[in-house]
Amino acid sequence: MYDFSKWHVIIVDDEPDNIGVLEVVFNFHRTIVRMADSGVKCLQLLEEQLPTFLLVDIQMPGMSGYELVKIIRENRDWNHLPVIAVTAHAMPGDDERALAGGFDGYIPKPVNAMTVADEIRTILERKGIPSGR
Repeated sequence: MYDFSKWHVIIVDDEPDNIGVLEVVFNFHRTIVRMADSGVKCLQLLEEQLPTFLLVDIQMPGMSGYELVKIIRENRDWNHLPVIAVTAHAMPGDDERALAGGFDGYIPKPVNAMTVADEIRTILERKGIPSGR
C-alpha cells in the first residue's frame, strides 16, 4: 500500500463541497492537507511551506487553475512541484489540454474515493516522486 502519510498536499478549490471526498481519503491516509479557496491563497501557502504536490481545480474565479500553474512553473522555487488538475472539465481532450497547460496529471470530478489515491500515486511516480513504500 502506498504511504500517503509522508506527503503534504495543498488542495486548491473555490467550492468546499468539491473537496469533501479528497479530505476523507487524505484523512484516512494521515496526509497533511492544507486548503486554499483561491489561487492567491495557494501562492501564500507556497510561500509558507512547500507541499509534496498540489491538487488544483481548473475553473476558479479570479485566477484559474491554468493561471496558477503558469505562475508555479515560472517560479524557480516551485516549478518542480507536481501539480495535478482535479476538475469537472471532463470532456474528450480536457486531459491533454491540462497536460499541455503545465499540469502533471489530470483527475476528473466527481472524484472516486476508491481509486483517487492510486491515480495520484501513479501521477507522482511518473514525476519521479518515490512511493514511500
